[in-house]
Amino acid sequence: MALQIGELLLKEKRISADQLKQALDYQRQNGGKVGLHLVSLGFVKEDDLTALLSKQYGVPSIALGTFEIDPAVVKLVPAETAQKYQVIPITRAGATLTIAMTDPTNVFAMDDIRFMTGYNVEPVVASERAVLEAVTKYYGKVSTNGSNGSNGSYGSNGSYGTNGSGGATPVSALEIASRALEEMPELNGRDADVEVLEELEEINAESLAKQGEDAPIIKLVNVLLMGAIQKGASDIHIEPYEKELRVRYRIDGLLYNIMSPPMKFRDAMTSRIKIMSKLDIAEKRLPQDGRIKIRFQDDGRQKEIDFRVSCLPTLFGEKIVMRLLDSSKLMLDMTKLGFEQESLTKFESAIDKPWGMVLVTGPTGSGKTNTLYSSISKLNKPDTNIMTAEDPVEFNLMGVNQVQVRENIGLTFAATLRSFLRQDPNTILVGEIRDFETAEIAVKAALTGHLVLSTLHTNDAPSTVSRLMNMGIEPFLVASSLNLVCAQRLVRRICKHCVEKHPMAAMALQNAGFSPEDAQTVVPNRGKGCEKCNNTGFKGRVGLYEVMDVTEELRELILVGASALELRRKAIEGGMITLRQSGLRKVKEGVTTVDEVVRETVK
Repeated sequence: MALQIGELLLKEKRISADQLKQALDYQRQNGGKVGLHLVSLGFVKEDDLTALLSKQYGVPSIALGTFEIDPAVVKLVPAETAQKYQVIPITRAGATLTIAMTDPTNVFAMDDIRFMTGYNVEPVVASERAVLEAVTKYYGKVSTNGSNGSNGSYGSNGSYGTNGSGGATPVSALEIASRALEEMPELNGRDADVEVLEELEEINAESLAKQGEDAPIIKLVNVLLMGAIQKGASDIHIEPYEKELRVRYRIDGLLYNIMSPPMKFRDAMTSRIKIMSKLDIAEKRLPQDGRIKIRFQDDGRQKEIDFRVSCLPTLFGEKIVMRLLDSSKLMLDMTKLGFEQESLTKFESAIDKPWGMVLVTGPTGSGKTNTLYSSISKLNKPDTNIMTAEDPVEFNLMGVNQVQVRENIGLTFAATLRSFLRQDPNTILVGEIRDFETAEIAVKAALTGHLVLSTLHTNDAPSTVSRLMNMGIEPFLVASSLNLVCAQRLVRRICKHCVEKHPMAAMALQNAGFSPEDAQTVVPNRGKGCEKCNNTGFKGRVGLYEVMDVTEELRELILVGASALELRRKAIEGGMITLRQSGLRKVKEGVTTVDEVVRETVK
């Protein structure tokens, strides 16, 4: 473990024990870092301190006073970030940004800057005085107390403290994470407690629980949760590898590296998350699923968010994925999901029918749950009995009878669906049709006077018919029961704060799917990149929808076993808007970019 700078200077006999005591006493009275006070008290030269830091951290040192920094490079890192982490950007070469730091082991600072700028970060070490003077020189006068004046904190229960006014404190989650790692001396002295348990070693549940209850680990895990909320992430990925522990956030559909905590904290973090999720901390060989609910203050209002937790044993430890379930962001207004008007009219007409089956298809994370919940919300009336079977139940809906499927005790989708039919339902929602048994019961329910809503994993709407037949459902049952299929994808929405015109060559637009006439007139938009969108140019997502209404012509084709290609051709002739066409309409409207549509759809 790296020594504290005072201890290192003492060990190298650069200062005496009495001088270190004086500097520590001065630090207790005035705050700041001990290295700066040792220089200001004249006990050690600044150049000697920088050279020692370079040797200690194993990174090059730099004399900032003799270095002139390009203003364009300085602009890459905001003043608040530079002052908060005590860093200054000095050069940029290709995709690498070199920054001078007082503490080059601060992985949170480097990860935050990497996320903010999009560049790989290479640290060099400089003295605290030199960095503060450089920050003042290039950014103007800023506070030098190393904080933003917030007194908020994370409690051990996952709550977020307030600044006295009732609102959430403005302190960055990654800044608090940096502080959390600085407060880890008690863990650093017990490295054996947090070593990886080999497969054949006896697992001591009491030891694991103790690791998970260490205050710095509690704070670090809370920081990960709150950081995801602050950055608008949909998922948190904690991934152990042979020599690295990686934390990533999925923001607007893309994964971003956030931080790489030391490997020795891996088991402690896993144990803490399992404790919060009420999972078995001693079970490291089987997948587990749990849930975390946290409460915090947001703009003076108390807010609750659920995290759906999944633990999966991998080669080098347990990978944990936490999905954020924020009911306040659940869009239940179908007119705002992104449907084209023609598609929305067909979809609403299908769910208004008293019986039949409506299927929503697409990959994981394509917004199927939101579409189904919006449908249920529209149908939710006092005279309607709505029952759902979900795995898991993501959001609680008032007036809807929701059942959590539990495969391990025999409460499968099929078993739940059978019970539903004895409960006099009007509308049934099945979270997912995974097998023949579930599909068969869903089809029979649709044919006996119930409206059945469900999901399937298929690439487009027409291939859903082939998927049902591959499961073993007879063509005449599919043709009789299926009312509509809606395939969907999510694409990133251009940030409205930095949107600008982005003319493209007509040939490129034609290749994307625009007609020759439209290719001459359409001028797509793009996001320039700003603080609101973390310089990505995108903020939020919007749906692309392919709605196939099962008409009489399509039913006849299904009955004779037509291929998905034939069904697709007939559906397009009948006015179906494909996923690519839906995306191109949104490009024309300036909502998203051509690249996003091409990435998520095929012609």
